[in-house]
Order: sequence, then C-alpha cells, then structure tokens
Amino acid sequence: MDISVIVPLYNEEESLPELEQWIRRVMDENGFSYEIIFVNDGSTDGSWDVITRLSKENPAVKGVSFRRNYGKSPALNTGFRRAKGDVVITMDADLQDSPDEIPELYRMIKEDGYDLVSGWKKKRYDPLSKTIPTKLFNATARKVSGIKNLHDFNCGLKAYRHKVIERIEVYGDMHRYIPFLAKNAGFTRIGEKVVQHQARKYGTTKFGLDRFVNGYLDLATLWFTNKFGVKPMHFFGLLGSIMFFLGLLAVIGVGATKLYNMYAGNHYTLVTSSPYFYIALTTMILGTQLFLTGFVGELVVRNSPRRNEYEIEEEI
Repeated sequence: MDISVIVPLYNEEESLPELEQWIRRVMDENGFSYEIIFVNDGSTDGSWDVITRLSKENPAVKGVSFRRNYGKSPALNTGFRRAKGDVVITMDADLQDSPDEIPELYRMIKEDGYDLVSGWKKKRYDPLSKTIPTKLFNATARKVSGIKNLHDFNCGLKAYRHKVIERIEVYGDMHRYIPFLAKNAGFTRIGEKVVQHQARKYGTTKFGLDRFVNGYLDLATLWFTNKFGVKPMHFFGLLGSIMFFLGLLAVIGVGATKLYNMYAGNHYTLVTSSPYFYIALTTMILGTQLFLTGFVGELVVRNSPRRNEYEIEEEI
C-alpha cells in the first residue's frame, strides 16, 4: 500500500464527508493505493456515525473509536499502530490541512529520501493571540531539539516513512514534538514543506491557550527524558553528590570553628549558633535524597508499559 492517511478527530461530524471526498479525489487522480484511518477521540456528536457510513461507501475508510476523550497524541499513536502504507500522512479533520499537499509530501519521502516531512503553515488564518505564542513556542522547540530547519513543529500535516512510526511512541501531549521524537530515535533526515493553511470552515478550535503552557512543560520533560531517561543517576547522582560535598564542607567548617573556640577558651559556643550547621544539615539530607532518587530511577528507568493502552469501544 502506498499511503496511510491518519486523521484524529473530536466532534468534527460536519467536516468529515468533505474531507473524505477530498482525500479520495487526490488519491484517485494520482493512482495511489491508500487507506484513511479516522481515530474518533471520544466525540460526543455524530462523528462515529459519519465514519461508519463513509466506511460502507469507501472500503479504504477505516475507523477506531475511543470510549472517552484521551487527546490527540493517543489518537495518533493508535493510528500509527494500524497504518500499513509505505508513507504515512497525518492531518487534522477540520479542513484546515489540504489533502492536495499529499502527492508532494509522498514524493519528498520516496524520492528525496526524507524520513519525516513536516508542514509549515507560513501564512496562517489565526488571530495574533495564537500566532505570536506559536512563534515563541517554535523558536524554543528549535533551540532545545536542535532541529534548526523546522518552523512549525505543531503542524498537523506531516509525512513519515513507515519505519519512523514503528520506532516512535506518542503519548501524553507529545504530538507537538514528533520531529524531536524521530530525531531521538535516529531519524535525522527531517524536512519541511510550506503548506496551505485553510480557514476553519466548520465548528470551533478544540485547543485553548493552556496548550502553550503544557507545551513548554512537555518540551522540558522530553529534553530531560532524552538526556537522562536511561541514565537518571547521571543527573540525580551528580546533583546529590555536589549537595553532599557542600554539606561536608559545611560540617568541616562547623567542626573547625568549634575546635578553635575550645582552644581559645570559649567553651560555651554551641555548634547550633553557626549558620553553617544548618547549611550542612540541609545539604547533606538533600544530597542523600537526590542520590537515592537517582538510584531508584535507575531501577525504574522507564514509565509504565501500560501508558499507551486505551479503551476502544468499536473498530471498523
């Protein structure tokens, strides 16, 4: 199979028929063998009924329906595990991503040799309250990830070589950092294509401003787990050792001061009267705790293997 198109969605019943027809037209015009995998992320409208009807009209349409809303990352990960195409395309269901971009994205993967191609919505139809935080977010992501050539990490329209989706796991809200995840998995041929951004035709956006705060927290998590995920002792052990060493120096200072006062005849000076006593006590306790945290982290190493198991109510 040439292409798998994965479409995560939440309450998009109005746009689904038009999107399916658009994708089908592009695939037929270019002679691609394909499948469309709609992942219904716990929609409360008639989205699943629409998907069911579309699957009867078009054998290429497949669907997965979550029992409740989990988020975009779990939806994408579920679609990845079911995709069979040599090239995998992801796009949003709100018609803001154009299926007409698919042939060129496919060519860039198959002919230009890219592992992943991310769309760049250079001209956006969003308010300044969304575009300005997006620019700041992408600048930070470029700096932390080291992927200097990407302008829009969070663009939903992306193309992947199939072996890429086999090697990455998208969980939580990590869909924003799929290029970073791919790079960490060893796929360094990451490209970008300027894509058309359509104005929203139906409904309203499902994302609020909190996604920018969560995005920075997720970026910090991804950086830390990438750098120290399999070697937590390198971080906690080093930090704990430094704290313990500072505490030890403070203890030596307290002891030397006490001995000096004794020889000077001041036998009533208490060690608790020195601020170094409290510094020593605090830093040595913190150092010990951090070291033990690193040791426990080495034992755990990874999060629960069940973090990407979701309740699926129905599947076509």
